[in-house]
Amino acid sequence: MSAIFVAYRSASVLRTVVPRSASAFASKSITCSSSHFLSYSNFIRLYSSGKFPPHTVIHMPALSPTMTQGNLQSWSKKVGDQLSPGEAIAEIETDKASMDFEFQEDGYLAKILVGDGSKDIPVGQPIAVYVEEADEVPAFENFTAADAGAVPAEDKKEPETKPKEELEQKEDSSKSSKPATTTSTSSSSSAPPTNRIFASPLAKTIALEKGISLKGVKGSGPHGRIVAKDLEGLEAKASTTSAPETAAATTTTTSTASTATATATATTAGGYEDIPLTSMRKTIATRLLQSTQQLPTYIIQSQISVSKLLKLRASLNASAEDRYRLSVNDLLIKAVAIASTRVPQVNSAWLGDQGIIRQYSNVDVSVAVATPTGLITPIIKDAQNKGLSRISHEIKDLGKRAKIGKLKPEEFQGGTICISNLGMNHAVTAFTSIINPPQSAILAVGTTEKKAVPSDVNEQGFIFDDVITITGTFDHRVIDGALGGEWIKELKRIIENPLEMLI
Repeated sequence: MSAIFVAYRSASVLRTVVPRSASAFASKSITCSSSHFLSYSNFIRLYSSGKFPPHTVIHMPALSPTMTQGNLQSWSKKVGDQLSPGEAIAEIETDKASMDFEFQEDGYLAKILVGDGSKDIPVGQPIAVYVEEADEVPAFENFTAADAGAVPAEDKKEPETKPKEELEQKEDSSKSSKPATTTSTSSSSSAPPTNRIFASPLAKTIALEKGISLKGVKGSGPHGRIVAKDLEGLEAKASTTSAPETAAATTTTTSTASTATATATATTAGGYEDIPLTSMRKTIATRLLQSTQQLPTYIIQSQISVSKLLKLRASLNASAEDRYRLSVNDLLIKAVAIASTRVPQVNSAWLGDQGIIRQYSNVDVSVAVATPTGLITPIIKDAQNKGLSRISHEIKDLGKRAKIGKLKPEEFQGGTICISNLGMNHAVTAFTSIINPPQSAILAVGTTEKKAVPSDVNEQGFIFDDVITITGTFDHRVIDGALGGEWIKELKRIIENPLEMLI
């Protein structure tokens, strides 16, 4: 039975649907404009199958906008179990968190194609099959990823090498097609030196990776140029050299290799530990590298008195009666939000691909939280409109769930400005932080210090004040230096006069 597989999105599920009969499918006409066809052409496949009853293939979902692959930590259902809309069928680790994959259809799980603990599964790859009738489940015992239309990895890699070879041959043919000079002097001067090795870039790369010497290799390309196919099977040929040479080389190589192996083994045993990269760590590396390479940033640093802030915090906590317990960070989040409303240009994003700078009216403060798997930034949304107690409750809840990987995508993706606080580490007086694009500013907060300041009322002429060092990093494409300084000035005014937060 021939059938057309149409893949589409239902809720968060990318599915491949097999109609119950070809006649039923043929009875429905499908029309679409050329623009719509371009949008859906990637989800249409021709497939022929008569071995299995009608079924639906479940693909790896994109649980976040930046997700391109993920790890399937565990299945919550087993083959034969009934599936209901809104029910979690698996736990999937995205580039930022572990989330439940909630299925949105009725049916029965007929086959699991990707087992627990599978890593780096591309979005869109078949991971399971479900059917509408329970008695159809046994028919899928021998169902494979190939039956779901998945392309084997070898088939995907093969086309990648062909263009390189074709490009190589085109380069060679284009060079060989150049008209030859007519004078004997020109011919002799253009002839390559006899001691020079001519090889294509691909051949040189292969030789370097395999440790093959190109000297003595006869090239089949134009003018004797060595191409990739000339290196095929060369290692086998190298082993058929004369016996005395081979024996001598083997003896030397063996002794050297034995020494190297012993050294490497000793180093491996006690020298280091290889830690596999997690999806979160890869994402952090990619985004921060993008930030440092592409953003023209500058920093502004300021020392701010927090004596009044600490007194206000102590006073509010003393009268809280267990309703809340404010931290210094809670107050700083509120201060950042208010400063961003007074200097709204800082609360903006660079959207160069759209040709705009987007200035936000709401201040969504991303708060850096360290987790066992890496840094994540849960968001306090509309922080400028929230009271201190609500901010405190939200950040405690978000931070707790962030550390166990249970945040929802909308709770850590987005944000308009960021704060990173290392004040709890008394060894860190100041530091700089890296902007998380497309945001344009991030604030780094150091620990509280005692600083002597002049005093007219103290008989010793000075008093000790509590101060913190804050460092703002700004994207110069969005925020000019004077504007960044104005924002720091407003932030300093609010922190040093914290009752402004209550107005």
